[in-house]
Amino acid sequence: MSCTLLKGVCTMKFLMMIVFLQVSACGAAPMKDSEFAEWYLSRFYDYGGDRIPMSKTKTNRNFLEEKLQKMQQFFGLEASGQLDNSTLAIMHIPRCGVPDVQHLRAVPQRSRWMKRYLTYRIYNYTPDMKREDVDYIFQKAFQVWSDVTPLRFRKLHKDEADIMILFAFGAHGDFNYFDGKGGTLAHAFYPGPGIQGDAHFDEAETWTKSFQGTNLFLVAVHELGHSLGLQHSNNPKSIMYPTYRYLNPSRFRLSADDIRNIQSLYVHVVNKEVCFSSLFFTNSSINVCHIAREAKETLDVHRKSFQYIPFLNSPYFAACQSKATDDPPCLHFQLSFTS
Repeated sequence: MSCTLLKGVCTMKFLMMIVFLQVSACGAAPMKDSEFAEWYLSRFYDYGGDRIPMSKTKTNRNFLEEKLQKMQQFFGLEASGQLDNSTLAIMHIPRCGVPDVQHLRAVPQRSRWMKRYLTYRIYNYTPDMKREDVDYIFQKAFQVWSDVTPLRFRKLHKDEADIMILFAFGAHGDFNYFDGKGGTLAHAFYPGPGIQGDAHFDEAETWTKSFQGTNLFLVAVHELGHSLGLQHSNNPKSIMYPTYRYLNPSRFRLSADDIRNIQSLYVHVVNKEVCFSSLFFTNSSINVCHIAREAKETLDVHRKSFQYIPFLNSPYFAACQSKATDDPPCLHFQLSFTS
């Protein structure tokens, strides 16, 4: 992200809100249900890249009906293709601005960072919260993903980082405008150079660290999932589910789907520094899931000299060459074995 492009974003929130309200006041009257549905489907299910006006022609009706069916299927609704109350209710839930269904060209297959060490920078801060609270929340949000992958994140205070974090109103320079309070809460870009990987948060929301307003931690974990390459999930238990719902951050855990999906992207982004500097681990067909977490004995794998010592009641394993090791334990997926 070019910092010069975003110059002035740090203006006082109340001044920006005045401008935002002035623009809103000049806008059209609230959309009808059919117009809102068309906008929603074009933004989040526009897999062909075409935006067509609502029309009475059969072709356009069929096209929009097909989009409705895809949206209904994604959210587990009856795929009737009709704009019923259940479908409208889902459409009005605050959500992420990243599309649920996109043209294949918009999302490279298995988009991911090709390095283990990533940087991030909070370009500006929301005035809704203390700066130290925002710093802590993003630190914990990144930790959610580093706890289950080999990825490591470092915060920068200047210059351009791999992942730039921004709070902004309305149009903010990326052709993906925010729509005011409610609606779209935030959006992020898949890994890559420039703006790719960045995460943007709608300053029109009231960001909090509690159940009131919009919980920044929960939205941050979701958006950073996109920044690391994850797409939306249709599993309601997944943090990558597109619509917002409050969960107690102190009890938050990634779903099994989230862990499986992120590890499928980064299980091989490892090198010999991941575990032990004195050992080099190569790929093997061994299924590490077969190594019992609570096993009490040392396990000899594939009759090699490397042995894996499980830590009781923990997903961690240490490795050594038939001798004790003072090296720290590492997660089993960091050994670079594939399941």
